[in-house]
Amino acid sequence: MKAVILAGGLGTRLREETEYKPKPMVEIGGKPILWHLMKILSTNGINEFIVCLGYKGEQIKNFFLNYKTYIYDSTIYIGSQIETVQHNGLDSDNWSVTLVDTGSNTLTGGRLAKIRNYIGKENFLCTYGDGLSNINIHELKDFHNTHGKIATVTAVRPISRFGHLRINDSNTVTSFEEKPISSDWVNGGFFIFKPEIFNFLDSDCSLELEPLKELSHLGELKSYKHNGFWQPMDTYREFQYLNEMWEKDLAPWKIWS
Repeated sequence: MKAVILAGGLGTRLREETEYKPKPMVEIGGKPILWHLMKILSTNGINEFIVCLGYKGEQIKNFFLNYKTYIYDSTIYIGSQIETVQHNGLDSDNWSVTLVDTGSNTLTGGRLAKIRNYIGKENFLCTYGDGLSNINIHELKDFHNTHGKIATVTAVRPISRFGHLRINDSNTVTSFEEKPISSDWVNGGFFIFKPEIFNFLDSDCSLELEPLKELSHLGELKSYKHNGFWQPMDTYREFQYLNEMWEKDLAPWKIWS
């Protein structure tokens, strides 16, 4: 199965990091969040990626063109010729990465529509380039294959940004819960699509609006409920949180050895 990664947004809510780089290149533990995401997918058996570029996409291109230099320690011998030797590269990733410029201001559905020719006639995974999870992709694929619908969206319950208060009629706080798990399910960003999804897309659409709404009205959208770890990186606080987890060796998304 191929994985399409939407990696072209402006990342305006993380301006502290994205003013000079695209959000997928913002680093967690010294490596781009895009790399972490691809390691998750690769550990689940997906090694063929189509990355939809946009804002500062040339930096993502440079990362993959110089991948081993970025990822591994290197010794560079400079003489009549320049020779580079990578260290700690015995577990080098066996990936195929197609980089497609889908425009600086294109919406998510438009980006997906522009890579149609790279998909073929098979089901494919689609996700955003700024969210991490310990999701079991094999289970997600199996679930999608059982229901026969066009689309599956992963449903997650995020941690609330604020503490929850219960207040009685006399304005007395009867309970206080600091940042509980939300009771509502939200879009966790890991989709499986049949190729028929392209019939619902155009170059100017947002995937999360008309296409998914229409699919839900037609009964063609199923949800796979993931109760494990899931965390987007939309704000500087979330950037700090993910880096703290990595530094403390408490990163649930690190499912590779």
